[in-house]
Amino acid sequence: MSFEDFIQPAISCFDGHYDHWSMLMENFLRSKEYWLVVSNGVQEPGADMDLSEAKKTALDSLRLKDLKAKNYLFQAIDRSILETILCKDTFKQIWDSMKKKYQGTAKAK
Repeated sequence: MSFEDFIQPAISCFDGHYDHWSMLMENFLRSKEYWLVVSNGVQEPGADMDLSEAKKTALDSLRLKDLKAKNYLFQAIDRSILETILCKDTFKQIWDSMKKKYQGTAKAK
């Protein structure tokens, strides 16, 4: 392993400039291979669906990616913003909520 393997890329903190921040976060999440949870979300199966083991494994993997992506997002946003999105369950729901609220605004505060 090289030294570069231990360097954690910086997560861009949301400063109210949504368009710039979202571009940086998208690039970061794509580099981590988590962008799929933003673009597609996590589709939960109905309670009456019987999933094969392969589908259960794939769903668990997608849920884990969603959780990891949310962790990065939580590190990037201020507590006051976090409190407004606590009712959102998935990364996609949080991302879409922030996009709706802040996209096109020069400064959120």
